[in-house]
Amino acid sequence: MAVAANRYEEWLTSKDVRELSRSRAEPSLVTDLRLEAHEKFLELALEPNPLYRKYGYFTGVDLTGLNIRPSGSHVAGSSTAPRTVTAIHDASGSRFDLPDELQREGVRLDPVEQVLEAGGPEAASFLGGDEPPSDRLSAFALATINRGYRLTLPAQLDRPVRLRDVTVLSTPREGLSVRRLIRAGNGTRLLVSEEALSTVDDPGHQRLIASTTRVEADANSQVAYLTLHAPDRQAVSVYQRSAEIGTAARMAWVWAGFGGFRTKARNHSRLTGNGSSLDDLQAFYGSGKTSYDSGVTMTHVGTDTHGQSITRGVFTDEARGMSRGLVRIEKEARKTLSFLSEHAMLLSRGARSDTVPILEILCRDVKATHSSSVAPVDPERIFYLESRGLPRSDAIRMIGEGFLSHVLERAPVIGLRDLLYPYLAARWEGKPVVWGAGGVSTLPPLEFATTAESTDWRFDSKLR
Repeated sequence: MAVAANRYEEWLTSKDVRELSRSRAEPSLVTDLRLEAHEKFLELALEPNPLYRKYGYFTGVDLTGLNIRPSGSHVAGSSTAPRTVTAIHDASGSRFDLPDELQREGVRLDPVEQVLEAGGPEAASFLGGDEPPSDRLSAFALATINRGYRLTLPAQLDRPVRLRDVTVLSTPREGLSVRRLIRAGNGTRLLVSEEALSTVDDPGHQRLIASTTRVEADANSQVAYLTLHAPDRQAVSVYQRSAEIGTAARMAWVWAGFGGFRTKARNHSRLTGNGSSLDDLQAFYGSGKTSYDSGVTMTHVGTDTHGQSITRGVFTDEARGMSRGLVRIEKEARKTLSFLSEHAMLLSRGARSDTVPILEILCRDVKATHSSSVAPVDPERIFYLESRGLPRSDAIRMIGEGFLSHVLERAPVIGLRDLLYPYLAARWEGKPVVWGAGGVSTLPPLEFATTAESTDWRFDSKLR
């Protein structure tokens, strides 16, 4: 990977980090942790693994002059949906709404300022003390945290909880770095939507969204985490997400990428509990000069675990895509079922995508498979639709939309494909996707899908 500006010290200085920490009245421990992250930002590579360096597409990024202490008026947005926790991050700060009903049930939300004021191990853990940054951009996100919260759901809540998290870019050269720690207690059900948007579609300069999320799913819990990524065409985005999945717990990451200039997303999930399961579902649409760099790591630790990662991207113009997937099955992870799928569709000669699936299997009593492909649209399918009276452009679009729907229809959310289609349609037609003033607003209420358990989701020796 390479960027246009090689002098990274111009992106962020130690003085910038100290002033950010001082402006937030943080204890010295937090300041020191930020400065350590800044040092790693200057030392680490954009891509630490040499296997992937030739595939990265992060050129043209220059965050010199980024404002990591933005200020301004808050964007319009609120929630009146029942049992819904709301978090809105913008130039004015972070605003939260925790309904009284959920407070009475023991749901707790602590803003980042309160967590860091405590200092000590609590603040260190929140800032990722147990997850040291492995590359330049994750270190940058850690050093510049200026928004965030910790959400805790107690055990045995009798009804699902909805978390609506919205990040909106609204001021020049704005840098928003959001840190989230989400703990879902035993037997709880949590449905999260993280939305990244902008108030203008082309601000004329680069801005940053850095999103760092850790989910701890206790035994028998169910967590679905949807990310709608549709910021402006100059937005540089860095996502770092991790999950620890307990006994018989179910976790789903769902990604819908419909915007931005350069986007780098990393998912690291550990299935530590026996009988736990993970669905990592990602759909991208890239046009113009956008690029997506996605990495998925699934580590099976417990026995009788199930994991699947399905990534699909459609790229046109000069867009770029990179999908890397790693499934690691530890020595004691018997009766594991794991599937890794990475496929891309190219709609123009200038578009490009790379897929690199890897299986690392240390246990014999498992079933693990993978598939990948990068190809243009099947001409026979185009011919078939044209023979039914569709223009060629409409035929290609129908095939591409169906290609991405394969992912979204598998999400544990009712009607997700239809809810996200307006964003995909706008990008496909070259229309702006903006927040407020007649543009988009937050997603409507979401509900868990109640699908029956698949017959082959548990290990069966006959499948080998």
